[in-house]
Amino acid sequence: MRKKKPQEHVNTERYMLTYSDMITLLMMFFIVMYASSNVDAVKYKQISDSFKIAFSGGHTIVGSGDSMDARKNKQTTKQDNVNEKVNEVQDEANELQKVKQTIDNYIKQNNMTGNVSTEIEERGLIVSVKDTLFFDSGKADVKPEFQKKIIEIGNILNSIDNYIRIEGHTDNVPISNYRYMDNLDLSTARANAVLRILQNQAHVNAKRLTSMGYGEQRPVSDNNTEAGRAKNRRVDIVVIDSKYNATEDNSKK
Repeated sequence: MRKKKPQEHVNTERYMLTYSDMITLLMMFFIVMYASSNVDAVKYKQISDSFKIAFSGGHTIVGSGDSMDARKNKQTTKQDNVNEKVNEVQDEANELQKVKQTIDNYIKQNNMTGNVSTEIEERGLIVSVKDTLFFDSGKADVKPEFQKKIIEIGNILNSIDNYIRIEGHTDNVPISNYRYMDNLDLSTARANAVLRILQNQAHVNAKRLTSMGYGEQRPVSDNNTEAGRAKNRRVDIVVIDSKYNATEDNSKK
């Protein structure tokens, strides 16, 4: 006879393991839910938006903080600012060119072509006057017959509001008279004399005007020849480009 197999013991505690696993999963679920409730609102919105765009077929970069439209608007604004600045620079150049043309016409009409010249450079518009037109040798008093010329040039300059610097220059031949200590002293006195006429008689706003003497320190030609020295003895009326306004403001403090 075959022996009977012993009856298998039914494990009635197995369901406890399954129940325990379920409780553990539920606990983890509630922990995750609690943690997600404390997510930073901005990050939550970014995640939410990304889902919305993904399901709607839109395009964005998650976490960038700016949508494509926002960044396009920023780029457009930057380009507009650049264009505006370019236009301002161009307008300034056109304005200085108009003033130069007006002064050039005045120079021709008054037969001063050999003594007065104009040039637009980095600093702005330069109106350069030979010393012999306005001054006697070694002196800083403007000749009475030419004071009117300075006034009329000042009237032209009143059509714009740029700063104006009057610069006096000499050659390198030492001066020898009782009134002026040296060439620097003479060049400064001449610049001041022109400034006073522009301010007091042409009524150019005093806040726009400054004067400075350089003596022989800034020649435009060779001091070894008489022709070169004659070019160096001059007074420059410099109409400052507005991009240097900050520099001129500081020079008046």
